[in-house]
Amino acid sequence: MRTTDPEAAPEPPGEQRPRGGFALKVDARLLGLAGVLVALCVVGYITRPETFLTEGNMSTILRLAAAIGVVSVGMTFVIISGGIDLSVGSIVALSSVWMTTLATQSFGPLVMVLCALLVGLGCGLVNGMLVSYGKVVPFITTLAMMASARGLAERLSGRNTQVVAETAFLDFFRGDLLGIPVLIWIFALVFAAGWVLLNRTTFGRRTFAVGGNPEASRLAGINVKRHTAIVYGIAGLCCGIAALMVVARTTAGASTNGLFYELDAIAAVVIGGTLLTGGRGSLIGTLIGVLIFTVLSNIFTLNNLDTDIQNIAKGAIIVLAVLLQFRTNRGRRSP
Repeated sequence: MRTTDPEAAPEPPGEQRPRGGFALKVDARLLGLAGVLVALCVVGYITRPETFLTEGNMSTILRLAAAIGVVSVGMTFVIISGGIDLSVGSIVALSSVWMTTLATQSFGPLVMVLCALLVGLGCGLVNGMLVSYGKVVPFITTLAMMASARGLAERLSGRNTQVVAETAFLDFFRGDLLGIPVLIWIFALVFAAGWVLLNRTTFGRRTFAVGGNPEASRLAGINVKRHTAIVYGIAGLCCGIAALMVVARTTAGASTNGLFYELDAIAAVVIGGTLLTGGRGSLIGTLIGVLIFTVLSNIFTLNNLDTDIQNIAKGAIIVLAVLLQFRTNRGRRSP
């Protein structure tokens, strides 16, 4: 007699497990996104053939994508679970400011790293507790955190830029490992850990289940409140890691760090095919979405184009992605 696990959820769409050997079903949407990314690279090469495909420019693209990519990993978990987080940019700012105060830096680089991670994790857990146990709407909760965290960052820094004086911190995070910048390694490790957690663990299956149908998940024995709080904690931890990367790249902590990160992260997640209503998503799609926006920004920068045109292009891409999601979902629901 066949038995089923009452807490098991359907495998995440778009990243199915291999069945029958090494066969892997590939989501057509991911192939389309990869095609868009390749097309943008072709445009970049055509417009700036002497610069775009150079090793230095590729490294620049990946380093710029690293911090927002890490934030987007956490945002993917939140949106798949049926929530939203508007506070990620402010949490990055608060973490970067707190870790670069004179008091924190006086204890050395290890304490700086722990401070950034704990501040990010703490802010994320506050969001999660308010959403799950306080039953406050995620939009309102994270909007309040966005204002509060940014305000606290301004208060701590006095609206001044705090330069990193700890050379050991800069030497490590701005260095290379096997010829690849450490920031890119961190991004790769966070993405790999997030992918495994989302697609190869019970926690990941429960995240999809909670986002798809919270009440059914509760009846199946999943502690929805605790799970939601942990998901927001993961997003906050990703913000702490991103703060380390921003501080390493800019060599300073400031209350303006992470500005508009929430919009860029949500845009990358939506472009990657994750439903804003929850229950369906892909970290690989999020990665491609981050790269699409970063390559697009790089092309505009290399060609000295105005940022307003770049923002218009980003907005058009987001609208097209949402429309594509709507048409895809309607096609699946129709008989």
